[in-house]
Amino acid sequence: MYLTCAVLLGFALDWLLGDPQGLWHPVCAIGRLISLGEKLLRRVFPKTPRGETAAGALLWVTVCAVSFAVPFALLRWLRGINLWLGFAAETLMCWQIFARRSLADAGAQVRGALGRSLEEGRAAVAMYVGRDTGEMDAQQVIKAAVETVAENTTDGVVAPMVYLLLGGAPLGWLYKAVNTLDSMVGYHSERYEYFGKASARMDDLFNLLPARLAAVCLIAGAGMLGLDNRNALRVFRRDRARHKSPNAGQTESACAGALHVQLGGDASYFGKAVKKAAFGDPDRPVSQGDIGRAVDLMTAASVLALALCCAVRLILTF
Repeated sequence: MYLTCAVLLGFALDWLLGDPQGLWHPVCAIGRLISLGEKLLRRVFPKTPRGETAAGALLWVTVCAVSFAVPFALLRWLRGINLWLGFAAETLMCWQIFARRSLADAGAQVRGALGRSLEEGRAAVAMYVGRDTGEMDAQQVIKAAVETVAENTTDGVVAPMVYLLLGGAPLGWLYKAVNTLDSMVGYHSERYEYFGKASARMDDLFNLLPARLAAVCLIAGAGMLGLDNRNALRVFRRDRARHKSPNAGQTESACAGALHVQLGGDASYFGKAVKKAAFGDPDRPVSQGDIGRAVDLMTAASVLALALCCAVRLILTF
C-alpha cells in the first residue's frame, strides 16, 4: 500500500500541478550526465564502429546505474530518519516522473498557436517533434501534435507508471534515464549511428510491454469517450507493426483508428525526406479538434492504465 499510495498521489499531483515552471528537474541532471559522459567517452574510445558502440553501451550502463542508485540511497536514508519523510520524498519523485499534464498542455499550446496563425503553430509544434516544421501546412502541424500525444502516452505516462509500481521511484528514474538517453543519443545519424545503438535498443526493450498496455487502454478509452473503439482495435491489429520502432506504432495506430484519421506518413528530418509508414485510413481530414480529442484519449488511457496496474499490484501483494 505504501508504494501504491505514493504513485497515486504522484499521479494526482502531476494532474493538478504539472511540472512547476522555473524549478529544477532531475531530468536536467540526467541530461547533463549524458552530455558529459558522451564527451569523455568519445575522447577515450576509438572512433570506429566497434569503439563507438562500446562507448555508447558504457554510457548507458553508467547513466542508468547512477539514476537508480541516487534515489535508492536517498530514499533509504530518509526512511531511516522517518517513514513518512521517506513517503513524502517518494511521492515527490513519482510526481516528477509523470508527464500527463505536460502532454495535455503541449496539445493545448499547439492548438492555440495554430488558431492564431500557421507560423505560430509551426513554432509551437517544433518544441515537441524532431522533424522539420518550417514548411508544414496546417494539416501536418495537427498530425504532428496528435502523433506526439499518442506516442508519448507510453513514454510519458504508462511506462513510468509500470516501472514505478514494480520498483518504486528508483526503478522509475532508471526508466526515465533510459528514455532520456534514447531522446538524446538514440538517433540514426552519422554522429549517433553506433554510439546511440545501445540506448535506442534498450529503450525499445523497456517499452515493449508498456506500449502494448497503452494501446489497449487507448482502445478501451475510446469507447468510454464515445469514439470508435471498434475501428481503433481494427486499425491497431492491422497497422501496429508498420512503424520502424516496435513500440511507436502501437499507440499511433490505436489513436488513428479511434479518430478515423490517418497519421504518420513521410516527413522531413534535418532537411532530408524520410519515408514513414501511415497509420489508419483517411476517412476524413484532421482538424484542430483532433488535438483535443487525442489529449482526452490519452487522459482516459492513463486513468485506465493506473487503475489496472494498481489493481494488479494490490492483488499480487495480498
